[in-house]
Amino acid sequence: MADFVQKNIVKTAVRTLANPIADVSTFDTIVQSVITGNPFGCTAYESAGVSHAPVEKTKESYVAKVFYQDSDAKTVGNDSSRFSTIAGFSAGATALLADAALATAHGGTPIRDTDNETYSATLKCHGANGELYFVTFARDTVTITSYSDDAILTTIETWADTVPALA
Repeated sequence: MADFVQKNIVKTAVRTLANPIADVSTFDTIVQSVITGNPFGCTAYESAGVSHAPVEKTKESYVAKVFYQDSDAKTVGNDSSRFSTIAGFSAGATALLADAALATAHGGTPIRDTDNETYSATLKCHGANGELYFVTFARDTVTITSYSDDAILTTIETWADTVPALA
C-alpha cells in the first residue's frame, strides 16, 4: 500500500492591528493600492486557459450597524446588514437610518454604529515564484493564507510596516 508523501507546507500568518481601520474609505484605499500598485511583486498567470491579473479581489463583505435609542438614550434595539460592495454598504446604511417603519418597530431613533461595523476583502495573489496565496484584509487584522515561501510573508510584512493604518 502506498504512503502519502508531503509535497509542501502551507502556512497562515495573522497581523492583529493596534487600532481598527478608521473607516470604509481608508479600508478601500488600502485594498485598492494592493490591487493597482502590486506592492508584493505578483505576476500575471494563466490557469485553465483563463488569464488572471497578478492580484485579484475574490471576496468582499461590509456590515453596516445601527442601534436604536429611546427618548432616555437607552438602547432599545439594533440592526445590521451585510453587503458585498462598498456602494451597497453605503446605500444600505443610509436606507437603514431612513427606514421609519424599522425605527417605529424598534421604538427608538436610529444611530449609526460605525465603531462596530466590519469590512473584509480577500485578494488572490500569484507570487513571482508561482505560488498562489491569499491576503485577507479585515478592519482589525490582515491574514495571509496558503503560502509556503517565507519570502512572501517577509514581503507583505515589510509593505504593511509602511502603511500607518496597518500598524
